[in-house]
Amino acid sequence: GEAASPGSPADLLADQFCNAIGVLQQCGPPASFSNIQTAINKDQPANPTEEYAQLFAALIARTAKDIDVLIDSLPSEESTAALQAASLYRLEEENHEAAARLEEVVYRGDMLLEKIQSALADIAQSQLKTRSGTHSQPVPDS
Repeated sequence: GEAASPGSPADLLADQFCNAIGVLQQCGPPASFSNIQTAINKDQPANPTEEYAQLFAALIARTAKDIDVLIDSLPSEESTAALQAASLYRLEEENHEAAARLEEVVYRGDMLLEKIQSALADIAQSQLKTRSGTHSQPVPDS
């Protein structure tokens, strides 16, 4: 296969199959069916062909697993337009509830701010009266 940038996992799987078959055609010695069982029973690969076979088997298995994961992540048939509409409606309701709570909090904040400003005005007024009151009386010498 070509060394192009990998596309979809399905393209990758096709490339891996092609490469595996090409390598096996190039390197694979002719085998008679009688010695297949002894080759399967060996623990260590005796030649590079078996190493290639194991490598491509692992690559192909991993790519197939990736494809399964992608398939599982696709939206199911139950994810219909009606369900999506219901979900959007529920989100809109939650949004309206949150907006109402926000309005209530802002309103209470404004009320509190008015009380604070009124209290500050009262404090300033009483400080002015106190100051003017002390200035009108003579300050005793110590």
